[in-house]
Amino acid sequence: ALGLKHYGGTFHFKGPWFTNIANFIVTSDPMNVHHITSKNFSNYGKGSDFHEIFDVLGVGIFNLDSNEWKQERKMLHSLFKRKSFEISIQQNIQKKLENCLIPFLEHASKGVQVFDLQDILERFTFDITCTFLFGFDPDSLPYKFDEFSDMACIKAISVIEDTILSRHYIPKCIWKLQKWLQICQEKKNMVAQKNIYQFLHHCIRRNKDVDESHSSLLKEIIKKCAEKGEIVEKYIRDTTFNLLSAGNGTISSGLSWFFWLVSTHPIVEAKIIQEIKDNCSRQDENFIINLSVEEVDKLVYLHGAICEALRLYPPVPFQHKCALKSDVLPSGHNVGPNTKLIYS
Repeated sequence: ALGLKHYGGTFHFKGPWFTNIANFIVTSDPMNVHHITSKNFSNYGKGSDFHEIFDVLGVGIFNLDSNEWKQERKMLHSLFKRKSFEISIQQNIQKKLENCLIPFLEHASKGVQVFDLQDILERFTFDITCTFLFGFDPDSLPYKFDEFSDMACIKAISVIEDTILSRHYIPKCIWKLQKWLQICQEKKNMVAQKNIYQFLHHCIRRNKDVDESHSSLLKEIIKKCAEKGEIVEKYIRDTTFNLLSAGNGTISSGLSWFFWLVSTHPIVEAKIIQEIKDNCSRQDENFIINLSVEEVDKLVYLHGAICEALRLYPPVPFQHKCALKSDVLPSGHNVGPNTKLIYS
């Protein structure tokens, strides 16, 4: 942040030759970000290094570029925009709140138990994501504090994320050797991938076998593949893993920072509570009614508080691209072919 401020929002960085961060451009200039992500979008892809580091994402949307990315985004967007999907998400969240999260927090508070809020929120979002994605609730978040159990799938996602992070700063030749020898973090990653793939294969078979009355996002993706005349299990597996990982850690991380900020700013907390009472409570009852999307839209102050928390502590603070051809950024910086860019 200090470097960006000193250099006016954009600077060249040259790291040690033996690392994966040898030469790249860092920018937070809004004009540069717009240029990279919109105006000259076709010139900036993910690059070969990205695909190697994020190999677990396979042929999912986060590993795609150009027209493939646009087609995949269009397909997924058409599913997410369905009214039935919106209603299903709303019902699942409300049900999980009433039956698990709130009872769990009440039980923990009565017993004066200490717990990791991010872990709880991660389990909460994992269950919700699995419910709309696969059509079943894995119940990783228990009703009571003393009923905790380890979830291999959640642990696997965490190990995979740690592996991806380590590949950014460990020299490529080193982590590739570790992968070949199956040692260190790469060995843990192999076990984690095996666990997550077993879980996903089980979910895919489950959605292929159930009747038409059963609804899930995975089932809709399978239908879309059938319409094209091909059902490739690797594509379905990679797509669902991309969606599962996207809906898991990012939400729990964002919510954890939000609740921490609210707890340290009592005036903000009081305003949020008052806004909820004014817009979402029955006058004769002291509890919150089932909230619809339209009712949540009334909570302007809450929305602003969440946006501010995401601005201060974004779950994904950086993105990186790789230039396909030479270019000049709006800030005047020259970009050579295959130059990496990190923007925030």
